[in-house]
Amino acid sequence: MTGKRQPTIIDVARLSGVSKTTVARVLSGVGAVHAETRRRVEEAVRDSGYERNHLAFGLRTGRSRMMGLVIPDISNPFWADLARGAQDRAEAEKRSLLIFSSDWDAERERRHLQALRQARVDGIILNPATDDRGLLRQTEAPVVVIGSSGERFPEFSSVRSDVAQGVRLALDYLIAAGHRHIGLINGRDRRVARTRFVTEAQAHWQRHGFDPASLPMDEGDYTADSGQAATHRLIEREGGRMTAVFAANDLMAVGAILAARAAGRSCPRDISIMGMDGVEAGSFTDPGLTTVDKPRYDMGVHAMRQLQAEIDGAGDIVHTVLPCRVVERASVAAPPPALRSLRKKSA
Repeated sequence: MTGKRQPTIIDVARLSGVSKTTVARVLSGVGAVHAETRRRVEEAVRDSGYERNHLAFGLRTGRSRMMGLVIPDISNPFWADLARGAQDRAEAEKRSLLIFSSDWDAERERRHLQALRQARVDGIILNPATDDRGLLRQTEAPVVVIGSSGERFPEFSSVRSDVAQGVRLALDYLIAAGHRHIGLINGRDRRVARTRFVTEAQAHWQRHGFDPASLPMDEGDYTADSGQAATHRLIEREGGRMTAVFAANDLMAVGAILAARAAGRSCPRDISIMGMDGVEAGSFTDPGLTTVDKPRYDMGVHAMRQLQAEIDGAGDIVHTVLPCRVVERASVAAPPPALRSLRKKSA
């Protein structure tokens, strides 16, 4: 209400019947406090409407209880799910999470990191849009890198999904269904995940005895529109020989379903389509999208847990790799019998 005085820590102390020092211990989580005393203080905070000044608190204690998360694209469900995992874990620790989207722009990322430093956050989680190590070292707070980019920054803890394992799962699944003419849609950027997707796909194709050159490829920018355009190009080049498409993320796979429909090809009767990420949107497509599920929520949880450990001084540098799994829906089926054969590469 306008003109109403903001409640202070003194008000909380008076309502709970304890000292200001005890209230401060409860709010900071530092020091032993009896459970009943903690309950009374927390109740007084709620009843009074007291809100702590995080900046002032950080200046006094060196801890703001705020964390930062910088992700490439908050509109992409994969990153939104990861952010939810990080936020839920932060909330369980009674911490606040500031979330920024870099849009894969290095300069925007630099500004976001500067803002987080100025906010005196206790730690930062990010998927870097740049290879500039100096930019990450400018912050004195611990940093945890998420995604395959963690391999570019081995001096920082990282959490990522096992992309190579996910690629193998997808190709094994398509091969078991009878597919031998599979088109790949990858991202355009030169990041680690892109390189791993291509190299593991070709290597695993060869392990099955097929010529890696027989895997047609195209590129997109991880959006549905780009996946649709890439699939159009693959269909034009490969004609009726291509019986399946495997896209490096689910949004491009959704675009592939639209492209197949526009080309007059039924999914999965004429062409099977498989994605990678496991985002919820894939369950609403027609047909439902078969995909490799990356543990994106768990990535956020693990990253926040690791960051908390490093903030508390108990965490060593750790590189966590989480496994993927196949989610079966309706977008993959056996190809027409006439298109199931592909001669294996000669030994």
